[in-house]
Order: sequence, then structure tokens, then C-alpha cells
Amino acid sequence: MNPSTSLDAGRAAAADRRWADAYERLAGVEATEGLAASDLELLATAALLRGEPQAAVDALSRAYERHLADGNTAGAARSAGWLALDLIELGDFTRSVVWAARGMRLVNAMPEPGALAGFVRLAPAVGQMGSGDPGEARHRFEEVLAIAERHEDGELVALAMLGLGKSLIEVDAIPQGFACFDRAMASVAAGEVAPVPTGVISCAVISDAIMAFDLERATEWTSVLDRWCRDQPELITFSGQRHALEAGLMLLRGAWAEASTAAELALSRFRAGDYRAVYGAPYQLAELARLRGAFHSAEESYRRAGESGWEPEPGLSLLQLAVGRTRRAQDEIRRSAAGADPFTRRYLLPAIVEIEVAAGDLDAARRGVEELRAAELGAPTPMLAATVAAAEARMLLASGDAAAALDAARTAAHAWQALDAPYERARSRASAGRALMELGDRDAALAEFRAAREVFLALGADPALAELAEVMGDRRAGVLTAREVEVLRLVSTGLTNRAIGERLSLSEKTVARHLSNIFGKLGLSTRAAATAYAYENGLV
Repeated sequence: MNPSTSLDAGRAAAADRRWADAYERLAGVEATEGLAASDLELLATAALLRGEPQAAVDALSRAYERHLADGNTAGAARSAGWLALDLIELGDFTRSVVWAARGMRLVNAMPEPGALAGFVRLAPAVGQMGSGDPGEARHRFEEVLAIAERHEDGELVALAMLGLGKSLIEVDAIPQGFACFDRAMASVAAGEVAPVPTGVISCAVISDAIMAFDLERATEWTSVLDRWCRDQPELITFSGQRHALEAGLMLLRGAWAEASTAAELALSRFRAGDYRAVYGAPYQLAELARLRGAFHSAEESYRRAGESGWEPEPGLSLLQLAVGRTRRAQDEIRRSAAGADPFTRRYLLPAIVEIEVAAGDLDAARRGVEELRAAELGAPTPMLAATVAAAEARMLLASGDAAAALDAARTAAHAWQALDAPYERARSRASAGRALMELGDRDAALAEFRAAREVFLALGADPALAELAEVMGDRRAGVLTAREVEVLRLVSTGLTNRAIGERLSLSEKTVARHLSNIFGKLGLSTRAAATAYAYENGLV
């Protein structure tokens, strides 16, 4: 195929969003004949979406130089602006500032820069927000928005709305921030935004919707992102982040097998080049492992998530609590909350309440509940209402107010049911059962416990099952968790703890802990006795 034919094929592939084909053909022409500046911009887009961010930066740098050589100041300013934004994503803030300054100089020399005057201001505004000054960032994004609206540049309006929304959220103006996100996502859903900003906007607003306990928006926007990704089978960048976001929603909805698949897909897309999934992929794997009781795997995945530079919270602190390191959990969640902006702190509050209750600091737990209530008044959502009620029930139980705890637990259970969140509903029903026990209604308490246990068994939520067994005071075989049954079956085949761990992806120490629990629950003391019990009770 001659160069001109390859160029046409590369352009057509980019237009059809066949990014692998576009990248291969355009890169081939650049290597042999050289591309025009506008085609280098296409190459940069294809490279970025194929998970080759450095190749995208190189192509944009060459586009900038060729635009200048052609006397196309507007094209050069546009390339400089995108370089400044891309380099922020890659963590190269020094070079981002350099390219932003180049773009600004070019625009300032233009008699009529139009919307470009706003576009080159985006990267400095993003940098201002990243430096911890959301108030100043807000003013800068408002300037960009005014320019974009004056020149009727819909894509720039959407990008400005993303930045403005995030800066508003960081100063605790959450409803106003999400109104900006609504406007940005309306443009994305209508197909009015180019591929790279579409991915940037979608992933950012979904993440914030989840942190805001806004399940309705998170679900709607994830559907938009999912359709967009499915229409581009060769897309790598954003695809891993999409699977990670989906995994989090699936966990909440009780689809844990599907969540596991989505989290593994997120990790595979990260390995394939979606650098944006560096945090979400391992974090969601860690969350699933923690909830299932695979604590060794969870700890390793949280560690990998933390290597991204983002703190793996609140999951890591909840893991410390689950393995009995209550003081460490308390120290870690307090440290994270102390250094967080108001929006992130609000996201941590349910875990703060749970950990402070476990640590016995009821005053701290009560303050956490009060903060959650205040957040609900400022930006109410059905999921936040359920979260507040569940946290309140936990705190009231620890405080000895069983009647009020029962009311809160039942409110939470009904709210979680409406949200189709079976695990959280089951936890709230367990809280209701504890309150009923305190009030002397054992039969009603056992009914709540049994309903919760059925859900935990179906999900494979071993830690929740173990906690429920302690509350019920039942240490016999009927309360073996699903994981303990698996371990017991493998013990009966003669496997060592190490071999069992390899089979179940657990550490040898975790297997030993499960075996100790089994011995305690069954009143046994040897592996031979456990093997005999397994055969006698039809477990093998």
C-alpha cells in the first residue's frame, strides 16, 4: 500500500474510531513520509486511546512544530493546550506549565483567538485545582466557561463545566457542582464531544457520583460510558477505568461474580495500557477480596492501589478492622480524614463511624453520624439517606439505645432494599436483630439474623457470616461460613494448609485461621476428627 493510500486508510480508521488500525497506519506514514500537522493530531488521539500516552505526547509535540512551520498559530496553540492537559494526566507538571505558557503566548499574539483563548486556560485552571486552591480554580474555570459560551464552543463548555463542577464540589457546594456535571454529561450523551474529552469527563463525573452516594447519577452515567466504550472495540484508554467503575456498582447491587469479572477486566486493561485504571482496578479487586474474607489478597491489592499515589481508603482501614487491628484501623482512617478535603471526608464518614464504634470511641462515632446528617441535608440522595440510617443504627446500638437503633436499622434496611443493595440491607437487618435481642424479642431477632445470614451465604461474605455467628451465639456447624466449608472439604482430602491456600488463593496463615474457627465451632481438635465430621455430614 502506497503512502497516500495508507494515509487515507488511517484517516478513515480514525473517523470510524478503529483506533488500532488508525494508530498503525498513521504511525507508518509518519515514519516513512511524515505527516501534516493535522494528521499528527489524529495520530496523537489514536495513540492516547490505544494506551500509548508517551507516543501521543511525541506526536502532539511534532504537530506543534509543524503548525508553527506552516504559520498556523491557532493549530500550534491548540496542540500546546492539549499537551499541557495530557502532561498533567501523566504527572509531568513542570512540562505542563511550559506548554501552557507557550499556548498562552501564541493566543495573546492573535488578534481574534476565539474560543482558543479559553481552551489554553484549561490546563492552568486544572493545575490550580490540583495545587489545593479550588476557590481560585473556580474563578479560572468560570472565565473559560464565559469564553466558551460566547463563542458557542460546546466541547469547551463541557470541559469547563467538568472543571467548574469539581472545584465547586471541593468547596462543599455539591448540588451546584453536580448541576455542572449534568450539563457536561448531556453534551457527552448527545455525542457533541470528541473521544478524549468524552472519556475524561465521563470517568471523572462517575467517580464523583459514587463518592457523593449518588447512585442514580452514577448508574445513568456509567451506562453512557459503557455504550461509548462498546462502540469502540479497539479502545484501551478509559476501558479499564470503565470496568473498575462498573465493578463498584456491581458490588453494591450484590452481583459479586460479575463484579469479580469486571475487576479482572479492569486489571487486564490496565496491563494493556489504560494507565487511568492504575488505582481503580486493584482497589475494586481488594474490596471484593475483603468482603469475601480473602484478607491476604485484599491487602496485596490495596498495596498496589496505593502505589498509584492515591490512598486506598476507606477499604484499607476497614480491612485492618476485619483482621482485628482495630487501633491501626482507627489511626489510619483518622489520618486519612484529617488530610482530606470536605468532599472526600464525607465519603469516608461511614467507615469512620464503623471503626470508631469498634474502637469504643462513641463520641467520635456520634460526631461522624452528625456530619453525615448535615451532608444529607445539604445534598440528599436515596443512597446517602440509607448510609446515614445504617451508620446511626450502628452508633445507637453501641450507645445502648436499642429502641432508637431498631428504628434506624429498619429505616436503613428499607432504603437499601429500594436501592437493590442486598449486602448492605442484610447488614442493616443484622443490626435490627441485635437491637431486638437487646429489647428482649428473641424470636424477631432470630428472624432478622436468618434473613441476613441467607444473603451473606449466597454472596460468600465470610467475614459478615462470622460476625453474625458471634452475635447469634451459635458456634456449631450450622454457622460455618461458605469459606470454612470449602476449607473443611479440602482438609478432608488430606491437603496441607499450604496446598489449600494455593487452591483457594489464600495465605497459609489465613487457612490456619479458618481451620481454627472450624475446630472451635465444631468442638473438634484434630484434622482427623474434622475429616470424619465432613464425611459423616455429607460435606464431601
